[in-house]
Amino acid sequence: MTNDEGMTKSKGQSPQEDYDPFGGDGNTAVVREEADEENDEARMTKDERMTKHDARNAPECDEAFWTDAKVSIVREEPDAKRVFDLEERTARFGEAVIDFAKTIPQDAVTNRIISQLVGAATSVGANYVEADDAVSKKEFLKNIGTCRKEARETKHFLRMAVRAVPALKPEARKLWMEARELHLIFSRIWRSGKNE
Repeated sequence: MTNDEGMTKSKGQSPQEDYDPFGGDGNTAVVREEADEENDEARMTKDERMTKHDARNAPECDEAFWTDAKVSIVREEPDAKRVFDLEERTARFGEAVIDFAKTIPQDAVTNRIISQLVGAATSVGANYVEADDAVSKKEFLKNIGTCRKEARETKHFLRMAVRAVPALKPEARKLWMEARELHLIFSRIWRSGKNE
């Protein structure tokens, strides 16, 4: 029996087995798993507007890291009254991250994380102010897109800070939730602007 590539198979091999060119002897076979038809079908019917972030936003990724296997809550109630002015909200967020960064002990690992975290978190507000003063729709969307990216980057560096200093997890979680909400807000604004 010969396969398409001209390599021969042993008579005892099933159709699911292929010759392993790295095995060395002719008796070694690699068994391929059958494709899961349900997963393939589900993948093909996903919404076309799905972004990279949506594809990676599985519950076992970010949420599992922050919840410590606790029961998930659909929405946590904020301790303080929400600010709906995005300029003020992003400024407060930047200030809160700066205060948080001051509590992180400085060493070779955390110094880089601190600078990246503060840079990303404070640039969310700076880019929002620029977007608010934009003279064209194109400039507005560019700056809102940058806000979105920086909010997402802030989530990443908060996670890295907790990895470096696990005792900071409770405070970092609050900031992470705010960064997540800001990311969702800016994503919505950006998508709405793109679709107009």
